[in-house]
Amino acid sequence: DQLTNYCLGVAGEAGEVADIIKKAIYHGHVLSPDKIVEELGDVLFYVAAIASTLHINLDEIAEKNVEKLLRRYPEGFSQKASRERAE
Repeated sequence: DQLTNYCLGVAGEAGEVADIIKKAIYHGHVLSPDKIVEELGDVLFYVAAIASTLHINLDEIAEKNVEKLLRRYPEGFSQKASRERAE
């Protein structure tokens, strides 16, 4: 099933991004922006594949996310607003 493959691909590639950051912060590795770009490209590929499979436009996804964040943080994000958020 392609959708399952793409969903697991997002999770796996996002995990690789997180692992690069973890190693830079906690293991003393040098943070490589090029490696982050490479892995984020893989994440983006899988996100686009999911959207395509479900016939969803990436612009629509971005617009809906902006709308959600504006409702959630109408005065902009802050740690305080995040803690006090009702949703």
